[in-house]
Amino acid sequence: MNRIRYDPDRLLDVFRHQQVATLPELKAALGTGVDLTVFRKLAALDYTTSYSHRGAYYTLNSIARYDAQGLWSHRDVHFSRFGTLLETAAELTTRAPAGNFTEELEALVHVPAKDALRQLVERGRLQRRPCPDRYLYGSAERARWQEQWAARQARTDELPAEIALFYGLLDEQQRRLYAGLESLQRGHGGDRRMAELLGLDVATVARGRRELLAGEVLRERIRREGGGRKSVEKKRPI
Repeated sequence: MNRIRYDPDRLLDVFRHQQVATLPELKAALGTGVDLTVFRKLAALDYTTSYSHRGAYYTLNSIARYDAQGLWSHRDVHFSRFGTLLETAAELTTRAPAGNFTEELEALVHVPAKDALRQLVERGRLQRRPCPDRYLYGSAERARWQEQWAARQARTDELPAEIALFYGLLDEQQRRLYAGLESLQRGHGGDRRMAELLGLDVATVARGRRELLAGEVLRERIRREGGGRKSVEKKRPI
């Protein structure tokens, strides 16, 4: 019994002609009614799937002309260098200098993104915070989130831009001490206000303030003696 051979060049011809294609169009080009046959041929062509239209469209990465954000659109079909909408939302929001509001992300990806952002927060891949009456989404990594929050406050004139830039250059201890210093200068309610402006916990600001008042500043290290991962002692053979 002769085995039917499907020519992958037929798929290449489709993509060269129309740039994107649906699974039925690709099956028709190969002359098969089997999805798996198409995917076997696509696997050798470095293909990608749209994050819009429920992933119904396909193209080749060699055809997609991704922009600086890693996005490419063909008419109303949208593709991302990062793959799915979930991965794209995570990457773009983590990269965003001042985080993203939902509508800002949607303006980039051209599809609804609220549910994707919600899922990413639930999975711990992003975090969010009211700002002031809608959620700002940002990196799950604490230091990066603090930078994004400070940059967002600078955009709203709540925090001078030069302070936001300066804050982004500080290490963990320096950020805490700076917040504590500003809190001292503001007096009553200073801890909470600086926490709001810099994206810190109120307890972190209070700790920085107490360290300054007590002179407990570690000049040569970020963590206290004994902090961080314990060193592994080398055992000598007996």
